[in-house]
Amino acid sequence: MRRLLSPVPIAVVIAIAALLGLLAYGVRSTAPDAGIEQALASGERPQAPDLRLPRLDGRGQASLADFRGQVVVLNYWASWCDPCRAESPLLERWHRRISGRGGTVLGVDVMDVSSDARAFVREFGLTYPMLRDADGATQRSFGIVAYPETIVLDRAGRIAALRRGPVDEGFMRAEVAPLLEEPS
Repeated sequence: MRRLLSPVPIAVVIAIAALLGLLAYGVRSTAPDAGIEQALASGERPQAPDLRLPRLDGRGQASLADFRGQVVVLNYWASWCDPCRAESPLLERWHRRISGRGGTVLGVDVMDVSSDARAFVREFGLTYPMLRDADGATQRSFGIVAYPETIVLDRAGRIAALRRGPVDEGFMRAEVAPLLEEPS
């Protein structure tokens, strides 16, 4: 009994408890904010937070409010992200498909080298508007923790769908296409 109460085992127990506490904090602080998912699961469409960012091409700034009245496929990406590269052609096809019907894809390049991001846009022939979030400041508003992540906004600027990870044709048909039919 005296041996268990010596300073070494007590210090080891304290150290293990501290490490477990740090691990729990780290997991919790990097987990996505489930608020949007919970709202969507209960049939709500929460209002999207506003964001204002510089355009990737350097020609001024844009905000989500500039796209009010359109269905917006807001895609957070980075040039170094392999799944982002894989989904880019699909996003471009959908942008061309929806742009004449009151919709747009809006890219947000995050924590990237500007020249790499612009080369990515050229490589994939992307024509949809691109914004630049150099330090990732806006991603917290949407609970973004990895790339790519896509938030679909209805014409009123409310979040209608969310995809953590790359989008596919099925997601776009199920979540974006019906919004195009809704009145303004």
